[in-house]
Amino acid sequence: MVDAAPSAQVHERVLIIDFGSQVTQLIARRVRENGVYCEIHPYNKVDAALLKSFAPKAIIFSGGPASVTESPSPRAPQEAFALGVPILAICYGQQTMQVQLGGVVEGGHAREFGRADIEIKKSSPLFEGVWEVGQRYPVWMSHGDRVTKLADGFDVVATSENAPFAIAVDEKRRFYTTMFHPEVVHTPDGGKVLRNFTHRIAGLKGDWTMAAFKDEAIARIRAQVGDGTVICGLSGGVDSSVAAVLIHEAIGERLHCVFVDHGLMRKDEAAQVVTLFRDHYNIPLIHADESARFLGALAGVSDPEVKRKTIGKLFIDVFEEKAKSIGGAAFLAQGTLYPDVIESVSAIGGPSVTIKSHHNVGGLPERMNMKLVEPLRDLFKDEVRALGRELGLPETFVGRHPFPGPGLAIRVPGEITAEKLDILREADAIYLDEIRKAGLYDAIWQAFAVLLPVRTVGVMGDGRTYEYVCALRAVTSSDGMTADFFAFDMGFLGRAATRIINEVRGVNRVVYDVTSKPPGTIEWE
Repeated sequence: MVDAAPSAQVHERVLIIDFGSQVTQLIARRVRENGVYCEIHPYNKVDAALLKSFAPKAIIFSGGPASVTESPSPRAPQEAFALGVPILAICYGQQTMQVQLGGVVEGGHAREFGRADIEIKKSSPLFEGVWEVGQRYPVWMSHGDRVTKLADGFDVVATSENAPFAIAVDEKRRFYTTMFHPEVVHTPDGGKVLRNFTHRIAGLKGDWTMAAFKDEAIARIRAQVGDGTVICGLSGGVDSSVAAVLIHEAIGERLHCVFVDHGLMRKDEAAQVVTLFRDHYNIPLIHADESARFLGALAGVSDPEVKRKTIGKLFIDVFEEKAKSIGGAAFLAQGTLYPDVIESVSAIGGPSVTIKSHHNVGGLPERMNMKLVEPLRDLFKDEVRALGRELGLPETFVGRHPFPGPGLAIRVPGEITAEKLDILREADAIYLDEIRKAGLYDAIWQAFAVLLPVRTVGVMGDGRTYEYVCALRAVTSSDGMTADFFAFDMGFLGRAATRIINEVRGVNRVVYDVTSKPPGTIEWE
């Protein structure tokens, strides 16, 4: 199970029981956006002991890919129904709640995937002030089975074309169920519905803020570390930067950061990291320029996964060498985020032990014999950014786009060379410069250039060229779970392409990637 964080114990808490939906994390994000602390726990890890220790003020059942008509299939712990707290059951959650309380669910009916309209039949606190009786509203459905008979005590308050029990509630027991997904952006008023559940029905105040988290996290770090020394692998990304500054606030110069410069960073990125942490924050920092070592190990390597693993293994080797140079440390700081915790528990039933600094691959060698300090393990990415602002980190660091640990290594498909990296750095810098000049940086989730392993013949002036093709990518995302390409106007693309071709020797053609990404494929730092 995921251990509840001590810093969260003083807050009102919502328990999200996960049945395997690919968008369960979105439930937690929406709940936290309303100032309510919540945690996700897999259904098979929730028992009477956890329910007692967690002491939730409300419970939410997620959706899931299974069918309750098949055996075996996931079920909620029966003890949850006896706690006397409000429960909101979504999609599969609705179905298992109905079956466990005496209702009936059947397959073989018309399926309902994607956008649908629900019609409000009766009033309910769940959507009070949001939807009106007699009106129709858009929602997002994703189900094949349907409830055909409600358990005793439930009433239908909304229907859709293929879900006669789109919303069914038991107001007396405060059990609320929806066949649609209120957590996704495709249900326009879903966030308001979730807020009604936590605030109006459960009576929560929304007492979880970044200011409170910062103070509690600092106290927790001090209690864990005592008089010990902490070493942190600093990448300059959002996660490791915020973790480092937070730990420094807690223990001062007993934090030592190691910045492994693998030569695969963006233009001027290494200098920016060193300046921020040495000059601005005065945090002890070892700048390990190991670019020649990394590029040597990557020579002749084309497979992207081999690149990742090579970088990951070498990073650990360098990090361990530098840690020994300062006399060692009892604690290793790691920028683990809450999605990492959720995914590691769902996948293997235990805590993550993957170093998350530069590469997000590999593992923590047992020989290092260090205890982990993970001050961000309760936070989502947007919450880490909010904490960074609370700590006073410059917006250039807090608001930067995610850029995966292997850096430019996976932005140069095929073999990596110093020449290709130099070409890509210049093209990438121009692209980002044009995005900032157009005032679009904050509207984009992630943007970067890729140097394709393709050369084309072009005509520049009175001569022919045979140079590389540069691809530009920019995506938008409101939740970090799905992404769509950013719709630049042709004027912007023309300006960016012209600058790259004119200013970067080695590129004579620029293309724009309009690929969208389904859930679960966003690239993170």
